[in-house]
Amino acid sequence: MKCDPFFDYIKIDEFSATPKYLQLTNTILNAIKEGKIEKDTMLPSINELSFVLEVSRDTAEKGYRYLKKLGVIDSVPGKGYYVSRIDFRQKRSIMLLFNKLSAHKKIVYDAFVNTLGADAAVDFYIYNNDFNLFKKLLQNQKQEYTHYVIIPHFVEGRDKAAEVINQIPKEKLLLLDKKVPGVEGDYAAVYENFEEDIYHALEEAREELAKYHTLKLIFPDRSYFPREIIKGFYRFCQQYAFDHLLVSDIINEPISEGEAYINLMEDDLVILLDRIISMKLQVGTQVGVISYNETRVKKFILNGITTISTDFEKMGTTAAHLILENSKRHIEVPFYLFKRASI
Repeated sequence: MKCDPFFDYIKIDEFSATPKYLQLTNTILNAIKEGKIEKDTMLPSINELSFVLEVSRDTAEKGYRYLKKLGVIDSVPGKGYYVSRIDFRQKRSIMLLFNKLSAHKKIVYDAFVNTLGADAAVDFYIYNNDFNLFKKLLQNQKQEYTHYVIIPHFVEGRDKAAEVINQIPKEKLLLLDKKVPGVEGDYAAVYENFEEDIYHALEEAREELAKYHTLKLIFPDRSYFPREIIKGFYRFCQQYAFDHLLVSDIINEPISEGEAYINLMEDDLVILLDRIISMKLQVGTQVGVISYNETRVKKFILNGITTISTDFEKMGTTAAHLILENSKRHIEVPFYLFKRASI
């Protein structure tokens, strides 16, 4: 017989960035694991699933197809889908919280999920650097997860982050990309050392930067970027006697020959390059440009934009391995300078 209370257990969360077909499969697997759905239970038809959950037929069909691939459900022509197995191996359920979605964050996500494999269910949320939304997502969770993986970057409220994160059992916590002062206990972390990373990257580029008299770091107001980046930048400039300036608004900042710019945000890079080109200045000889976060397209823009970047794939795979190994280590990910024509 069909499981009448099925839709009490199976929900689609509109706040989640997890593809809806995976939300469907994850909630069905979780309900089976908790004994709410038993072996041989008939499941709703694809049409009923689509109608009640307000998802497309393709989404419903893809969800069932994935469960069938896992060997958890099967189907009988003319009768429908049923639970064929309840002794599946999925041992981990993970709440994954990213501050934003971008090209390099997608690399982290893909590496993390692919390394974990099918034995883990990942519910993926994006809180857009908004501390209040971050707090709400954690407090309104509907299930108990085995792990909470968090990239903790906020525009405001960062001083309150530790208080919220400390409510998560430390054996379930993994901080990704950045450690948070005040988070206590024995937890896992895969992080960047922002101050040391920018300092040593600029040191590696010192010979090329020597032809510029002033270095400018574009660090917008209300930025979610860690202020340790500013400390490392100032330290380098003072150590090697560069005139330097922190720029909050590249749209209105005067640009002159002999300056080199370090930008953090992709939108600022577009504005900066547009302004340099419109002034008929030569990138890499008259004005230098270094951009944060390596992406494939930066190899080809204006014969190549120099980047400083962490290894995002390694960040994702390392985080997954810590979970698979049940490790509480803190691992610093490597940081690289990719020298190109823009300096």
